[in-house]
Order: sequence, then structure tokens, then C-alpha cells
Amino acid sequence: MLTVVNEDGNTPSGSSLLDEIVREGARRMLAAALEAEVNAYIAKLADERDDKGRRLVVRNGYHQPRKVTTAAGAVEVKAPRVNDKRVDEATGERKRFSSAILPPWCRRSPKISEVLPLLYLHGLSSGDFVPALEQFLGSSAGLSPATVTRLTQQWQADHAAFMDRDLAEVDYVYVWADGIHLNVRLEETKACVLVLIGVRADGSKELVALKDGYRESGESWADLLRDCARRGMRAPVLAVGDGALGFWKALAEVFPETREQRCWVHKTANVLDSLPKSAQPGAKKAIQDIYSAEDKQHAEAAIKTFVQLYRAKFPKAVKKITDDQAELLAFYDFPAEHWIHLRTTNPIESTFATVRLRTKVTRGAGSRTAALAMVFKLVESAQQRWRAVNAPHLVALVRAGARFERGRLVERPEAVAA
Repeated sequence: MLTVVNEDGNTPSGSSLLDEIVREGARRMLAAALEAEVNAYIAKLADERDDKGRRLVVRNGYHQPRKVTTAAGAVEVKAPRVNDKRVDEATGERKRFSSAILPPWCRRSPKISEVLPLLYLHGLSSGDFVPALEQFLGSSAGLSPATVTRLTQQWQADHAAFMDRDLAEVDYVYVWADGIHLNVRLEETKACVLVLIGVRADGSKELVALKDGYRESGESWADLLRDCARRGMRAPVLAVGDGALGFWKALAEVFPETREQRCWVHKTANVLDSLPKSAQPGAKKAIQDIYSAEDKQHAEAAIKTFVQLYRAKFPKAVKKITDDQAELLAFYDFPAEHWIHLRTTNPIESTFATVRLRTKVTRGAGSRTAALAMVFKLVESAQQRWRAVNAPHLVALVRAGARFERGRLVERPEAVAA
């Protein structure tokens, strides 16, 4: 169909022809996908018939058109309808077809739902969502202030349920801990978001806990860890975090058997801050030689070299390394494939980097819970893109107490004797 286009590339209605083409393409693809889904469902149940030989599952026209807000804009959809006459023997109720592509309640795509907490964190009020997104999406369908308010309430409920879930059936072998300062609607200027991310026995990464507190406060971390233990969390084998955290005091109280690993990124920054700028490039390279060594023995030798080079002029910088030597080199006692994951808190830092860059200080009484819920939804969305640790099959061996020397599994004496 030919469409009249103005010189500026817009149609007479004021919308961009390019946007209209994209939306029309999205509409047709969605319609085709829904048709294919229904056809496959009916074909699968074609042999289901009543006493008279008539099919129990057949097509039944279309539902009323509805608009769905997607990343391509608002798309009008007419979903095919199915007449399913089968009866569930257990409940006695009619069975119903439910589309996995477009559930009956769906009015916006998951990607749009991801945008909303991001905009909220950026300081946009619920009343500003409609004008902000209407221009971009071509419609305000499903984006009224009331809808956004209901979403924030649901997110708060989701976060509360997450922080109250049972942890007895989950085993986190490694955990990363950090306090992230986002300055988003928290009541105190020194408050932050306490984050725990863990590695399950299958090697996958997962958010363990997220709540507000004070980064250097041992009591804030102890409260978080006690709550995790109360809900059945098992002591991790290794915890990774910044040396300045009150987390370590709390960890020793709640999970005393867990080993400690200091983050090399934080440690490097702390050491370099105590050196003049002229000495920082060389010191940085010397530090890299420590945590990049081929094994623990070579790392210890690299520490001795660092001491020899900088002890005379910069004893405070050297002390920052030597005082925490055992905690800095703990990762060498684990599989070599895991070293790159265990020597820093990068899993937390990389997740929050984008959030931190896009947020600004916003004020509003009583908004602490809502702000935490927004952060939770962003991390929950990011979690879907996290990849498992290298050699995930070795994580279960770590939990089982297997020994690793120079990053390699040490066979048990019985196995060697055999």
C-alpha cells in the first residue's frame, strides 16, 4: 500500500514512516507467531474427540483487538481464540488454551517493564512516564500514572518475597559481597545497597540478597547474613569482598568456616592511593604480577619483589599488601578456571556499573522501599544475562571438599593407590 510522505519523512498523521513500517512489521510477525502457536496446539490434540467423533479442540475466531506496548511501539493484536472442550479429570473444570507468546493479561513486553524501573531510578516521577514514553513508543497504552504506581507496588512485593524466600534448597559455594552507593532515594546520605551474589553448585550465578544498609557497618552485614542463615542458607566455601567492608566481621560471626578472599581491584586502588603518581604505573604492574602469577608460590615470590622495591620509601603501601597476604592469595587454592572469577568483585561491579552511571540523587519521603524494589528489578533483569563460571562442573567438587594445588585437582590417596 502506497503512503503519502512529507518532505521531512513523516506521514500526514505526524508519525515517522520508518516507525510505522517497523510497527507494521512487528504486528504481522506477532500475528503470524500467534497463528502458528494455535495451529500447533490444535494439531497436537487433533485425535482428542468426543463420543460422536467430533474434535474437542477447534478454532473459534478471534479475541477482541488490544494494543500491546513493545520496544517497536504500540502494536494492535487480534489473538486467535481456541474452543477447548476437554475437561480436567482432577478438578472437573474445562481446560483452557493460554498463549505463551501473549498471555491474556499482557499489555506490555518484558523489555518495556525493564525500562520503567530504570526511568524511576533516574528520577522520573510516575506522572512523567506517559509524556516521556508516548513520543518514543507512539502510544501511551498501558503507561498511565496509575499503571506505573501499581507496577511499583508489585515490584516492592516481589522484592519482599525474594528477601523472605527459603534458602535451604539452594547451595551457594562462592559469594561476592559489596556495598553499592547509588544515591537513589535512600534516607541517609551514607546509606548504600548491600549486595550478595552467589555461585550455585551447578556453576550458575544468582542474586542471593539485596537490602539497604551501611557499607562499613558490621552490624548491617551481620543482620543480612543472619537473615540468610535463618532462611536456611549454608555457609559458602569462599567469600569475596573489599577489605574495608564490615562484612568480614559479620562473616566471622555468622559463617566462621567460610574462607575470605580480598578483591584485588579494590586493593590495587587502595595501594596506589598511598603512592605518588610517579610511582603508580610501576607499582600497578608489580601488583598485577602478584594476582596474575601462575600459582601461589610464584605469587608469594612476586609479593617479596614488591616489598623489596617499595618498602624503603613507601612502607604504608607495602603494609596494605603484606597484612592481607593470606586473604589476597586464597583464590589460588581453588580451581585455576575459577581464579579469574574469585580474585575480584567484578560480578557485582559490572552489574551495577550501568545503573550507577544512569542514576542521580532524587528526593522523596517514604520512597526507600520503592527505590530498593527498582534496583532489585534491574538486577533481576540483568541476572538473565549472567553466564556461569568457567568449568562449572568443578564447583560441586569444591563444595565436596576436593583439594586443588596449583589450580589442579589433587587425586585422593585411595585413587592414587588404586
